[in-house]
Amino acid sequence: MRRSVARNLSLCAGLMSMVAVGAAAPPSSASSAGSGAPSKVPVATGYGGAVASVDADASAAGIEVLRRGGNAVDAAVATAAALGVSEPYSAGVGGGGYFVYYDAKTRRVHTIDGRETAPLTAGSDLFLENGEPLPFADAVTSGLSVGTPGTPATWQSALDAWGSKGLGAVLKPAERLARDGFTVDDTFRSQAAANEERFRNFPDTARLFLPGGRLPEVGSTFRNPDLARTYAELARKGVGAIYRGDIGADVVKTVNAPPVDPASGYEARPGDLSAKDLRAYAARFQAPTRTSYRGLGVYSIAPSSSGGTTVGEALNILERTDLSKASKARYLHRFIEASRIAFADRGRWVGDPTAEDVPTRQLLSQRFADARGCLIKDDAVLTSPLAPGDPRHPGTCGRTGDRAAPTTYEGENTTHLTVADRWGNVVAYTLTIESTGGSGITVPGRGFLLNNELTDFSFAPANPAVHDPNLPGPGKRPRSSIAPTIVLDKANRPVVAVGSPGGATIITTVLQTLTGFLDRDLPLVDAIAAPRASQRNAAQTELEPGLYDSPLRTRLEAIGHSFKANPEIGAATGVQRLPDGRWLAAAEKVRRGGGSAMVVTPGR
Repeated sequence: MRRSVARNLSLCAGLMSMVAVGAAAPPSSASSAGSGAPSKVPVATGYGGAVASVDADASAAGIEVLRRGGNAVDAAVATAAALGVSEPYSAGVGGGGYFVYYDAKTRRVHTIDGRETAPLTAGSDLFLENGEPLPFADAVTSGLSVGTPGTPATWQSALDAWGSKGLGAVLKPAERLARDGFTVDDTFRSQAAANEERFRNFPDTARLFLPGGRLPEVGSTFRNPDLARTYAELARKGVGAIYRGDIGADVVKTVNAPPVDPASGYEARPGDLSAKDLRAYAARFQAPTRTSYRGLGVYSIAPSSSGGTTVGEALNILERTDLSKASKARYLHRFIEASRIAFADRGRWVGDPTAEDVPTRQLLSQRFADARGCLIKDDAVLTSPLAPGDPRHPGTCGRTGDRAAPTTYEGENTTHLTVADRWGNVVAYTLTIESTGGSGITVPGRGFLLNNELTDFSFAPANPAVHDPNLPGPGKRPRSSIAPTIVLDKANRPVVAVGSPGGATIITTVLQTLTGFLDRDLPLVDAIAAPRASQRNAAQTELEPGLYDSPLRTRLEAIGHSFKANPEIGAATGVQRLPDGRWLAAAEKVRRGGGSAMVVTPGR
């Protein structure tokens, strides 16, 4: 292990005695609005397991399951289900995600691809009308954008493979939260406000999320009795209620005939989801991506997500630079350029591997990274869009495979949770309904929003002269940027696990958090809080205010960088195994109103 990594691990053990130790979850009854909401703290250390998420009620649900003898997988599903209540604009049973699990007994990492799928009738022209791509806003708020949900199948698959409790048991905290309610905060209200206009087009959505015809007030109690009943039905019947039962029938009906308010004048394009699509869905067990970085093993999710390959390729490029000794300007320059290169390659090569020939192994090879990384110069900036390389034939420095193409847009609202248990198992799980508020369509009587994940497909080829691996197709999974990541030491024991929401910025957020923690000696909570940059093979790099308003921007502009401001990028969480056996949970200090880190038993 490199000096900076080892020093970081020992520093964190000492530094935690100088910061707030954090809080354990309150008793289970305190998770509801009626008994006082649990408090939010961004960092907690202690024993017995840890949970970090964006929401205190959700983290408390996971801690409750850990306290009752559940393992990390049980707690992850409980936390995810609670996020479906308190973060319904980001995730829920109407969406999908990617689940990464470290098994302490075998010291191996496993993953589940729970991405939504296109209908079996979908063609490459799914989002074309009269030969032209649909306006993005029209595609999002429609049945056309809804993929077959993968979240329920992911929960059941993870519990069957590695959990210790049944689905009914781990859904109980979320069912209670939906029934009793939670306290509305600024983030929840602002996300409702951002969607107010389109939510009013759908009576069931407006009835739920605009109670009494108004935005929910900060400090009020928000209840979702329909979702409580949905969770209770899933607890009794299992996820077959969605894939072969009444809930699924309601989903199909809603997608194919979106229930629009006739007075709104809005035309919601229908989808073509069928009961056959639901019956055919399966969460996919697959091998993780793996790359070596500073002597550590970095494991993440393989395609259909581009997260693991793109973070991995960028790390391989950065491997040749001693970032621990680099100035802040040189560190950011190298980080930005590695991200630019990796995104150029992602756009050309990554899609659903069941439908596309994705060179995953070659994208993660050090030989390819070296052939691409040699493009980076300390006194100049690469031009975007940068042409991709060919990982199958890396050749000499600078060799490209095809013409350049820009990175396509991805919705940015998702949520991530990270969990560890007393046995040493770890879960990094990112789940989503895509854009903030998903499709905007609530399944009547069921209490959850449907995703708009199919808009992650390319509506038309990014480069008409080159095959686009991310075009729609029958049963195909759209490309994602989700990157839940677990880092292991040389003995295959966990060092840290991280992940973030944020669409395509997930990749740069995870990459920057990892390099901040592993190379720059930042404690995990500070690596998460550090101001972010995001370069995605675009003409300009996005900077949060902490960088945009700093002298670093001027220094980097002097060598050719161009920037634009982004008020907020991502909302990461993580867990770290400390040298003395404690767990450290870390979340955002400010972004999205701050996150929630909890441990079972606090201790210095």
